[in-house]
This record gives sequence, structure tokens and C-alpha cells, in this order.
Amino acid sequence: MDAKLQLLVQRRGWDIAASDYEESWCRQLQAATDKLLACVDVQPGESVIEAASGTGLITLIVAELACNGRVLATDISKNMLAQLNVAADAAGLTNIETVACNAEALVTQEQFHVAVCALGLMYMPDPAQAIAQLHSTLRPGGRAALSVWGERGNSGWASLFGIVDGRVASDVCPMFFGMGAPGALAGSMAQQGFVDVIEERIRVTLDFPTDEAALSAAFVGGPVALAYVRFDDETKASAHAEYLDTIAQYRGNNGYLVPGEFVIAAGRRM
Repeated sequence: MDAKLQLLVQRRGWDIAASDYEESWCRQLQAATDKLLACVDVQPGESVIEAASGTGLITLIVAELACNGRVLATDISKNMLAQLNVAADAAGLTNIETVACNAEALVTQEQFHVAVCALGLMYMPDPAQAIAQLHSTLRPGGRAALSVWGERGNSGWASLFGIVDGRVASDVCPMFFGMGAPGALAGSMAQQGFVDVIEERIRVTLDFPTDEAALSAAFVGGPVALAYVRFDDETKASAHAEYLDTIAQYRGNNGYLVPGEFVIAAGRRM
């Protein structure tokens, strides 16, 4: 897919998914969130830049950790950032600034102590360029931590993309699992100038108590939302049935326990 078209698809898709994203994914992403934050260890007074901040699952925590430090949250989706601003106001956090921009072209001349990007690189036409941009925003000695979904074979929900693509030409995430290959994320960070790079793989269980919760997370609050809104009722029903069939092996008495995997890599600028 042409890079400009892919960015347009991502922006429109996440604008649609914004209102359902947190309810579907906040709890499921907690392990990756905790590990990413541990890697950068944000201190009071530090400045932080975040790429692909979404609705602020990472941003709000970072802003509290930085206290009187500054947090610049960037995302391609204005709807996501609008929700982040509402949440920041509700929490009384005044040290967050939001900017709508593509992570491959970050809009800032400032240099930061910390850079983070949580589960955003998979959607970008040129993730290496986004990593290079984050590197350039750091002051010497600055720290960065990035996370992506892991390998396709370790993600029990991965059938979702094929199910959607079989019903509408979407190419929503053509290289979604590419950065999750062993060494791919750490290798890209090293190529873009980061040093002391480490990479860790985390296996998790995604807990969906009902069919409705599993379907909402897959189709409404995630990356295929733009394609999904083009489905008529009959197409939605068939896609739902096929997806539930592919995760039926993970269903128990208390809902679905679907395996997933995250990769977290961290490094610093010389």
C-alpha cells in the first residue's frame, strides 16, 4: 500500500476506534505497559515524548511520574488525542501537550530525556524512520522504550486480519507482525543509533469474558475498525462467526483466554 494511503487508513481507522479502544484493551495491555515503563524509569522533572500515544494509556502514567516535567504526546488520530485531553483534565494533569502528527515526522525541535512508543510501530509505513525520529528527539544519554505485538504464531487472535481481508480489500496492517520477529525491534533500534539495546519477549493471556467482549476488541476497538464499518449486517454476522470459531479453542467456563505476545526493546542515545 502507498505510504500516504496507509497513513490515511490508519488515521481514519483510529478515529473510529477511539471511543471503544480503552474499554477493549486497557486491561489486556497492562503487562506490556508495566514493562515499558520499567525500562525507561521516568523521574520527576524529566521531559518525555510519546509517539502513537492513542488515548493516553501510557501518557497519563508518565505525566504523573514526571510530576513537574513536560510530556509531549503525539498521535495521528485527533479523536484519540481528544480523549487523552479529556482524561488529562479529569485527572488534573497540566503537564501534557498533545500534537496530531505522524510518528515518522515528529513535530518538535525540543530534546527530551525519554521517548516511548507503545504498540504503534506495527501500523506505520516506515517503522525504522519512526525509530530514527524518536532517536533524534532525545538529548545525549536519553532513554527510549518501544513495544510491539510479537510473532503471529504466538497470537491466538491473529486470524482477525485474514477474516477482514477476505471480505473487503483493506490492507490495514500489511506488516503487523514483522517487528515482532526475534531481534527485529532491537535490531532496528541499533541501526538507528541506539546503544545498550535490550529486547524482551512477554507471553500473556488476553481475557475476554463474553463473545461480545471478544468481538468488540477485535472489530470495533482495534486496527480493523475502518474496514469493519463498511460491512453490512450479514457480513458482520459471518465475520463474527468465523472469528469466534477461530478462537473457540481458547474458550472456557469464564470466557476466552487467548494467548498473546509482546516484544519490548529499550536503549539510549549516546
